[in-house]
Amino acid sequence: MTGSEPELWHILDAGSVLIEEFASAFSLMAPTMAWAPQRLALGALEDWERTEVLASPPLTLTRFPLQRGYARAPIRSLLPFEGKLLKRMLAHCCEPALCPVICTTPHYAPLAERWPGPVIYYSTDLTSAYQGMHQQEVIRLDQRMCQAARIICPNSQRLAAYFLNTAGCEAGKITIVPNATRAGNVADAPLLEPDALPPDIASLTRPVAGVLGNLAGNMNWTLIADAVARTPGLSWVFVGPADMAIEDSEQEAARAWTRKHAHFTGGKAYGELQAYARSFDVAVLPYQKREPTYSGSSTRFYQHLAACRPMVATRGFAELLEKPPLLTLVDTADEMVAALVALQQKDFKDGLETARWEASRLGTWDQRARTIIDALARSTPEAP
Repeated sequence: MTGSEPELWHILDAGSVLIEEFASAFSLMAPTMAWAPQRLALGALEDWERTEVLASPPLTLTRFPLQRGYARAPIRSLLPFEGKLLKRMLAHCCEPALCPVICTTPHYAPLAERWPGPVIYYSTDLTSAYQGMHQQEVIRLDQRMCQAARIICPNSQRLAAYFLNTAGCEAGKITIVPNATRAGNVADAPLLEPDALPPDIASLTRPVAGVLGNLAGNMNWTLIADAVARTPGLSWVFVGPADMAIEDSEQEAARAWTRKHAHFTGGKAYGELQAYARSFDVAVLPYQKREPTYSGSSTRFYQHLAACRPMVATRGFAELLEKPPLLTLVDTADEMVAALVALQQKDFKDGLETARWEASRLGTWDQRARTIIDALARSTPEAP
């Protein structure tokens, strides 16, 4: 970034667990305001700010009211949000031109177009593929973001290709910023053995195959159920919420069967997940190949990378196709069972523990924040 250094970075918005993690790491490197909207039925009529201090991750959130449905017709025309929000955010800037804003959703395009300082579009999903979204409308918003933003930071190569080929983004604006894990999850040295099992699963018999994350429809439950049934020598553990409905009845039935034949812990706080990841003998990442998952970045991968344990994954993320030999890729239950059996014959030691640890040191939220700061410093403002 030419000229003076940024005065205050704004992150809009820190409304999800992963953006909270990113914002927390960012706040350790530069003065930062993390904005967290409260979407209310009468949000357009309310005017307040409240701070909330999080302990894990350490972060101060600034909450504010936002009209529910602010980005959808006809509300976006009848109750435009950007003017009021722009005024609110700029009230915290002494020199608005020196205040970058990081927008994390295409629906903030109207604000990005009016922002007086640098705009960074940090895109962590193929939003146009989400159920309930109007695909062409989201594409138009992404196109506007590509025009308004100084830099575009998709979290995967596939998402970068979308911005180039569909949203018409200039190649020189794009910096890929994948998902990550906490720097504190990376040990001081490679972990060559699994840690002790957390108390709530301590009674399980080793070896343990573990699955982390939201246990919902982006996972291949028919494959999982088949693999569980055919590996009686493994204790299977699923760590995460499993209450989200799955539309595919066959997949829903397979999840129900798996819940009867494996151990489900329920949801855990993000900060607790690493204790489970380190305790597994083998990590399993059993994604379905579907959008928007396929175009994104696998947070579970980076959690398991820091734990150093072997991983077996399906080809449900394009990103993961480039990760062998740090993990083993499979397509079918037959291949998954064969991979697990092969690892068990090696006592779940594949000799890649150190390689995973070294890779994980470059896969932290701190590194991701630094990448964006450096990308903006290298960028050149567009001529008016």
